[in-house]
Amino acid sequence: MSLGIKEIEAILPHRHPFLLIDRIDELEPGMRAVGVKAVTFHEEFFAGHFPGEPVMPGVLILEALAQVGAVAILSVEENKGKTAFFGGVDNVRFRRKVVPGDVLTLTCEIIRTRGNVGVGTALASVNGERAVTAEMTFVIS
Repeated sequence: MSLGIKEIEAILPHRHPFLLIDRIDELEPGMRAVGVKAVTFHEEFFAGHFPGEPVMPGVLILEALAQVGAVAILSVEENKGKTAFFGGVDNVRFRRKVVPGDVLTLTCEIIRTRGNVGVGTALASVNGERAVTAEMTFVIS
């Protein structure tokens, strides 16, 4: 199952400039999602984040990963219409810079849920090369 921007906006409350995913290429509701973010030089954050050497802020890569995870969690029937908030981030590793022209592949696999809390493992990669890995906790409200 894949989703375009309109379907993503129907699931997530985020809007420009804070909706950080362009599409969902794979979706297994409640289990896993794979999304894409095309990073362009025109992103607003590049104006002030290392202006001479533009680098996508790591926290925004984590946010993009969380948005993909939220799509996976919120696409389950009992969670439709709810919001998934960040509950925590653990074991984050930044392995390479993400720069204008890169296309981020964002994968989040939900490894466990209990009540209104879900935990997922996340990977952001560029051309198959790991950029960021993390474990994320979501709270559904």
